[in-house]
Parts: sequence; C-alpha cells; structure tokens
Amino acid sequence: MWAGRPESPRRGLAPVTQSDDLFVRRLRQPARPALTPHTFEPRGPGGAGGPLLRSGSDAGEARPLPAASPRARAHSNEEGGRGVTPARLFADPLALLGLPPEGEPPPEFPPVPEPRWFAHYDVQSLLFDWGTGARDPPPDTPPTPGPAQASGSDLLLGAPGFLSEVGGEGELGLGGLLPPALPPKLPNAAISILEEPQNRSEPHSLEHTDSGAGYYRKYFYGKEHQNFFGVDETLGPVAVSIRREEKEGSGSASPQHSYRLIIRTTQLQTLRGSISEEVLPPGPPRGLSPKKLLEHVAPRLSPTCLRLASASPKVPRTLLTLDEQELSPQRKVGILYCRAGQATEEEMYNNEEAGPAFTQFLSLLGDVVKLKGFEHYRAQLDIKTDSTGTHSVYTTYQDHEIMFHVSTMLPYTPNNQQQLLRKRHIGNDIVTIIFQEPGALPFCPSTIRSHFQHVFLVVRAHAPCTPHTSYSVAVSRTQDTPAFGPALPPGGGPFPASPAFRALLLAKALNGEQAASRARKFHAMATRTRRDYLLELATNEVTTTSLDSASRFGLPSLGARRRERPRGPGGELQTQGALVWGVRAAPGGEDGAAEVPCLLGISAETLVLVTPRDGRVIFNCACRDILAWTFSDHQLDLYHGRGEVLTLRVGGAAGEAVGEIVARLQLVSRGCESRELALPRDGQGRLGFEADDEGFVNQVERFTFAETAGLRPGARLLRICGRPLPRLGPGAAAALLRSAPKVCVTFLLPDESGRPRRSFSELYEMSLQEPSRRGLPGPGPEGSPGAGLCPATVQILHTLSLQDGSPVPSPPPGLPEERTEFLHSQSDPSPQSSPSDGAPVLPDATPDLLLVATPKPPQPGQAGGETSDQAVPDAALGQEAMENPAPLPRELSDSFLPRTLSLRNSISKSQQLPEGGDPREVTKAEPDSSSGSLSEKVSHLEAMLKKLQDDLQKEKADKAALQEEVRNLRHNNRRLQAESQSAAARLLRASQQLGTPGP
Repeated sequence: MWAGRPESPRRGLAPVTQSDDLFVRRLRQPARPALTPHTFEPRGPGGAGGPLLRSGSDAGEARPLPAASPRARAHSNEEGGRGVTPARLFADPLALLGLPPEGEPPPEFPPVPEPRWFAHYDVQSLLFDWGTGARDPPPDTPPTPGPAQASGSDLLLGAPGFLSEVGGEGELGLGGLLPPALPPKLPNAAISILEEPQNRSEPHSLEHTDSGAGYYRKYFYGKEHQNFFGVDETLGPVAVSIRREEKEGSGSASPQHSYRLIIRTTQLQTLRGSISEEVLPPGPPRGLSPKKLLEHVAPRLSPTCLRLASASPKVPRTLLTLDEQELSPQRKVGILYCRAGQATEEEMYNNEEAGPAFTQFLSLLGDVVKLKGFEHYRAQLDIKTDSTGTHSVYTTYQDHEIMFHVSTMLPYTPNNQQQLLRKRHIGNDIVTIIFQEPGALPFCPSTIRSHFQHVFLVVRAHAPCTPHTSYSVAVSRTQDTPAFGPALPPGGGPFPASPAFRALLLAKALNGEQAASRARKFHAMATRTRRDYLLELATNEVTTTSLDSASRFGLPSLGARRRERPRGPGGELQTQGALVWGVRAAPGGEDGAAEVPCLLGISAETLVLVTPRDGRVIFNCACRDILAWTFSDHQLDLYHGRGEVLTLRVGGAAGEAVGEIVARLQLVSRGCESRELALPRDGQGRLGFEADDEGFVNQVERFTFAETAGLRPGARLLRICGRPLPRLGPGAAAALLRSAPKVCVTFLLPDESGRPRRSFSELYEMSLQEPSRRGLPGPGPEGSPGAGLCPATVQILHTLSLQDGSPVPSPPPGLPEERTEFLHSQSDPSPQSSPSDGAPVLPDATPDLLLVATPKPPQPGQAGGETSDQAVPDAALGQEAMENPAPLPRELSDSFLPRTLSLRNSISKSQQLPEGGDPREVTKAEPDSSSGSLSEKVSHLEAMLKKLQDDLQKEKADKAALQEEVRNLRHNNRRLQAESQSAAARLLRASQQLGTPGP
C-alpha cells in the first residue's frame, strides 16, 4: 500500500495551502475536462459556415467549433474541478505561446503525405513518394542497419561489410534499444496492415513482410473496378486501380460511399487505401469521374498519360503477380556442416558425411524426405532422376514450406575442392545456417564468396546426442540488411533441443530472408522486375480510351439518387484506414530524450510511428491499449499499455493538428483525457488517499482536497511529480508520495461502472495468470500460463472486461450459441456494483452450474453476515444432492438443464409452503415452523423425486398403451381393406360369368 503520509509527520507546522504555487498556477493553461464522444453535423443552409458538434454534455444544443482548434476542443463544460489542470507545466514561458526556446531554430516536422485525409491500408503506403519514380537506397547509407555488435564471439568473428548479433541487442525503437515485444503486442518490424486487426497467434512473428500486397486480391480481384495504365514523365510507368464501394454500416436510405485506390509506380512502395466521398468535391449521383477523383487524390500524376486497361483476363492476373511478388509461401535455406577444427568454406563443403550431432540437429529442424516423386516444394532439387541427391530435409512453419539445401545430402565430387554441385544450390540461398560441432573454430562471413548469401545463422551444439543437448546462436548479416527478430538473449543461448528452439530458428531464417530483400542488390532486382511488368501493361494492355472520356464508363455499385448527406469536417476522421500527421516523437518521462521526426499513423486498429528517412516502424500500439492523453496547442502526451508515455509535438496552427489527433483517438480508442492535480498536505502531512502497487487508488478520505478535486476510488495514477509510474516503480512512487514537499499527480478516472481502466495488454496478462491462480487445467502443460482458457474465450473475456461504454463486439465464429449468450449476459454489470463485487466468470460454466455455485442470499430478517439454522441444512442438502444425485429417467435427464431452474424453484416453494399448499399461510407460520431435520428434508426430496419417477413411468405406460392401440387400429384397417378388395374381385368374376356388366 502507498499511503499518502510522510515518513515523519511535521507536527506544529501550518498545512501547505494552495497559495504557495499561485504564480505557477497562473502560468498553466485552463483546465480541460474529459472529452466526450461526439458526432459532426453540418450547419443548415441559412447558418454560418463551419461544422456543428454535439457532445454528451450538450446533446440538445449545437455550437460551432473554435476556428483555432476545429473538432478537437469539443469537451463538456460541466466537468472539471478546482486544481485540475490537464495541460503540462512548461518550463519556458515562450512555450506557452507556441514558440521555440530562445536561441534554438524552429524544429522541422515531416510533411504530411499526399493526398490529405487518405486512409492508408498498410505501413508501406505511408511512405509512398510522389517526387520520383524508382528509389534505390543510397550506396553509402544503408536503409536500416539496426542494432548489432561489430565484435565477435566464440561462434562468430566480425568482418568488413557485415554486422554481428551475438545476443542481447533487443529491438531498435523509439528512444534506443527496447526489450522484445511480448504477446499480444507485435514487434515493430512485424507491423504491416493497419486497416485490419493483426493478431499474434505464434510466439514469434514474421517480420518485414508486405502483408498488404494482398489488397488487390481482397478488394478488387473478381469485383467490378477500373484499371488505368500509362507512362508518366516523372513517375515512369504507372498502374492505377479504382473501385467505388458502399461503406459498411451505412443505411440504405442514404448510403455513404468511399473510393479504394491502388497507385503503382516503379518504386517498391505502393499507394493503397481509400478516401471517403465526404471529403471530395460534390459530384453526380453515380460518383466522380476517374479524372476528377485522380485530380484530387493524385494531383502530381499527369492525367493525359493514362489509358483505360483492356478487358483481357490477363490484366488482373498480371496485377496479382505484380503486387504479390513478396508473398511467396515457399522458402529455401542452405545448411553447411562445420566439424571440429574447421572454419573455411572449402572445409565445410568437403564434409562428405554427416556426423551424429549434425544428424540430431537435422531431425530437430524437419523431416528427411525422399526426393524422387516428392510432391511439395522442391527448391530446384531434382525429383525425377536424383541428380541433386536422393534425400533432403523439408518442413513447414507458419503457412510456409521450407526446403533445406543440406551440404552432406547434395552430390559429393571427389578431388574437387570447390564442390560446385553443392555450392550451386547453397551459394544461391539468401539465408545459410552454419552448424558447428563442439570444438569448431569461429565462423567468419568473409570466407564465403557469394553475391546472394546475405544472412548467416551460426548454430553451435553443446553436449550433442545426450539428454542435455543445447544450442547457441549468433547472426551475421550484410550492412544493408535491416535487423530482424526474434531477438536473441544475452550470449545467444544456450537453448535446449526442443520445439521452442526449432520455432525460433525457423522464424529467424524466414525473417532473415525477408529482411535481406531490403538490401540494395535485391532492391534493385525487384525494381527492375516491377518496371518490366508496368511497361508491359502500359504498352500492350491498354485501349484508346483516355482518362477524360472514361467518365461514361460509370463506376459500379452506385446509388440512383444524388447524395443527400452533406459533407463537412469530421467525416474524414471516421474511416478504418490510417490517417497521417507529421510529428516529432520522444519517449515521455526521459530527461534529454532526443525527438525523432516521424509520421504518425492512426487507424481504427493500430497507432504507429514511422521514420520517413528509412521507412522503419519505431513504435506501434494497438488502439485498444491506449489509456489516456493530455494535450496542449502543440503537444500531446499519450499514455498506453501499463502507463508508458509517448510525447508528440506537432507544428502548424495552434491546436489544429492536435485537435485532429485527439478527435481521431476519441473515435478509435477507449481512452479519455487525463487530469492533473496538485495535492497539498493537511496538518498531519497526509495527502488524503491511498493507492496500491499498480497505482490504482483504493481509498480516498472524505472531505479532503483530493476528494473535492475529483480523485475517486478506482482512479489510476499515471504520473507522480512529472515522472511516469512505470519508470518509477512501486518503491520510488511510494517514497515520493510520502516525502515529496509538493505532490502533483496525473491520474485517470475510472470508467462509467466505477472500474479501474486497464489496457487490453494488461487484461490479456491477467487472463493468462488467472487459471494458474485457480489451478484450472488447460490445453497446454499443467500449470502453464493460459491453461483452462481457449483463445476464443480469452478474446471474449478481454473484450467484456473493457467496460467503458463501448459496444461489445460479436464473438468469434465457432463458439456455442448458449455459451455466447451467457457471456453477453454477464457483460453489463449493474451500476451499483463495485470492482470487487463482480464474481469471476468461468469460461466453460453453464448457467445451471453457475446456479449451483451461487451462494444462497440471506432470508428476510437475516443480516448479511449471519447464518440461520435454515441456511445450514439447505447448504448441506445441496452438497449431498450434488455428491449423491438420485437416478433419473433418460427422458428427464435429457432435458434436465433447461428445466433445473424451474424444478428447484418449485421444490424450494413446496418446502416453504405449509400443509395444504396455501401460499397465503406462509406469512402466518412461525419462523421456526418450517425448520426440520436434515433427514426429513432428504426424505421429502426423495419422495418428490419418486413421485416424479412414478408419474413419468405412468405416462410412459399410457403412451405405450396408446401406441399399441394405434397399431391395432392400423392392422384392422389394412385387414378390412384387403377383405373389401377380395370381395370386389369375387363380385367382378361372378358378374363376368353371368354375362352382366360389372359394377
């Protein structure tokens, strides 16, 4: 517990009053209460220009936004309190005016990518450049060298042109090296798609993958759209795809539309995303023409160079191939075998047979397969004549096929030092694993002579072929290959020989090949291939229809009426893709932290910071992890995760960009504005509240300044004396609260139900720890984290735990309906419930089981903590009934669960009714008249169950008798029909013999 009490009370001293920091308070900006959810509505035709805003505090009154900060300063004037100052305290008075300190040049902010209000689909779309065509990395400046150590180790030696990773480097992010990201958070290099949720289902994520390359296949291929090809004077060959679609959730009466676009140039970055029709110039009911649309979205693209694509089926197939060059699910990896005392390339290639340690390692990596007739990915190996060997090692990992080129399994040529038949395959692999037996010399990458081998994974075995076998790992990569994960621990191991080590090594190999594609050599090769595809389309797959005359080809899925929904500011913020701002970012709470110019992208799912110089993601955070924010005219402090702080500074007009960012955060996150409070001590030196080790306030003393200023139980402390709580730790935070002369705290109010606000990551960790605390079994090893909770249940429980007024999303498919309905019924606690009142929800419990486990409420006239003589036998009866249940017929047991509630209610009512069954006599009975011995109650219950069984048996007997009677009637009916037919046949024959006409 953190008590707001000093270590030694200052007796005899006057309490600190608010007038001590009066001058400081005047310098601060006025208080800003928490922002409320809002919607933007346009003014009427007769009103003044400018949007109207409706918030939760003044829903019946519309008011215009201030011109200096549109959309963002919409907040309730009803909240707020004395001493609540959410704006930060500036050390320099010039900062209050939005000016840089004296003697410093104004900071440079990255330009906002064009077009404005374009919702980008993925990260690489943020980096699309309109200035030039193909962009090769500068020869002297590698794109993203990342963290590495130049010195070597026992496994690896440094070499010119290579960077070494021997363990402990971490992930390069905002502020320097960071520890590896833990689930559910993704590593920075694994962030690709922004518009859609990206879940981490594996311990190791695949990085540097252009997952957004499937954008054309998902939203264009097989759907009606238009393609335009041409050669621009500045950009070179260009391919544009346009599709107009109706927004999800828009009403049929007045549907809203958006345009999805893909603009491809010879640079490897592709513009992918959408733009809302509300931010475009007004147009006809069938939408804007392609020319008008591109003039607004791509003003630097020459419209005269574009021609409508032909209707050949080759066009969409070529566009798929062009976009999905990097999405190949097939990879090849080379493996070189290094014996004890060896180090050079020739020595490794000339090892004819594999030793026991190498064989054990290969069996851990994958399966030894026979090449002849092999039906899966073969990686250029001969599967017909065995000219490249008879066997190889093959495996799959995260939807990828991996074929290994094993040096000892490739053909061996005696008296040939170079072993060209082996080097022909391994030398063309981008990633090579160097396996070292114990006693092998350190590997030096300069001994390998190849233009393609860019990444070397050095693996050394320890105690091979024993129960204690382990491996150490080191990595060497070229200088122009960016860093990739998974991050290695300090020393590079050792890792036990287990499936976990296999997963790490395979993820490292896949990420290494993907990262090497950013190197200059492969970058140039991919650019040439892309240029050839675009030139082929612009030359041979176009019609004579220009962009000017393409308007008569109306875009599909268009409304029949002119758009009635007016446009106005605010509609551009309500989009799924990522909107972009130029900012300068720094980790909050660090003294002297350098600001990094970067692009801030906020989608409906993710917030990212990308450096435009090298295109590297240096920070990512799921929107559901955003807790709160504090903002001023040019600065915004963002609290996320466990309370970490991110400081963003923006340029431009005062409050404009910050207002847009805050309004966007309100729409896509569960966070709200934080509050700042300067707490004076009372006469005994107390602050008037107590908090736990996590910073959650659990007690606020009545009639204190803390209570008057708005501090409540369940509030979360974010800063203490300007320092973020995660950086302080529990001990330092408690010391500040006890001994600091003046305490200024930044806190976050609880949610609408009074529960403390937590991020999704915190709830995820709590859900993994909860089963282990309860001792529940799970799908994994007993006692492992996450036991007892399936992923779908964990996801729903996380969502239901975020009680902040947002709607509960639909559960994932595959969950039983009754279980889903029950979980939803538990999602809305009563307003009177407190955080400690909520009972834990068992994921696999039915309503009937929860009824059994629910304690019986006290009877009228009993205190909550008392137990009467009636309650004890009831509890004992319930326990005995659960341990020794009476046998029930099958018909009754099949429908037992739905009828259990009514059956128990009827039993309980019958127990409380006196003889005669008149409920009105219950009130006349004495309090002790209904109490009886346990044996009497058991006998009564057995008699009732026996009566039910007898009634059921009687019903079964009656049913059987009725069925038998029905069978007899049917038999008699069939007999009578047969006799009638026989009599008619005899009569017909007799009539024919007498010569008279038949009946």
